[in-house]
Amino acid sequence: MISDWSGPLGRAVRHPAAPVTYLLMALCCLIFVIGPASGLDPVYGTGEEQVLAQRAYFRRWGVIPADLFEGGPRAALTPLTALFVHGSWVHLLGNMLFLYVFGTMTEHRMGRVEFTLFYLGCGALALLGYAAVNAGSEQSLVGASGAISAVLGAFLYLFPRARVTSLLPFLFFLPLRFPAWVVLPFWAALQWLAAGRAGSGPGVAYLAHLVGFGLGFVYAWARFTRPTRVSSSPAPAPEGENQP
Repeated sequence: MISDWSGPLGRAVRHPAAPVTYLLMALCCLIFVIGPASGLDPVYGTGEEQVLAQRAYFRRWGVIPADLFEGGPRAALTPLTALFVHGSWVHLLGNMLFLYVFGTMTEHRMGRVEFTLFYLGCGALALLGYAAVNAGSEQSLVGASGAISAVLGAFLYLFPRARVTSLLPFLFFLPLRFPAWVVLPFWAALQWLAAGRAGSGPGVAYLAHLVGFGLGFVYAWARFTRPTRVSSSPAPAPEGENQP
């Protein structure tokens, strides 16, 4: 699990103001709390009644691949609405942790408007990519994982040398710091392996993670690659910001 990151010399880097990231986190949390998956609203009942309410909720707001390309306008909007719906507390908190750690610096580099469009666009495309490959699936797909994976991909290009604190289960959860160019490709490789073993039933949409990660990296590469110049020494980057 990723918990924090620092500059290339190991100095802790303060998260800059990132209102869009915080707003996205707040919306995801609010929508989850008032929905049936949180278990906090008694209107959805308990036991089997709550389970049925969750299924209906996910079918209404999530992406159903079998309906997406043949449905009406409501189905066409689900790649956006699904980004704000989560299936459990673990699902929500895991996504919000990753969004907080990697979203703040990425938003700071891109700017608020561009980051908003990037997040929503890549997230929707990641879900569409998964739906296209699994066009016959009736399983509801929800969560911000595709969009957050795009943020990770962009972060890898923009800040490859930023050191990320990782807790590795096979090393007894010892906190170790590795540069982003080590941690994030390793994470992507795990998603690739998991996607190859994933079945067609309920579970994690690893393919959406991979599509989002690739889209984020390619976007950052295309958007922030600058032509080589012959000039005097460049202006120093702000502390904690590492140019690729």
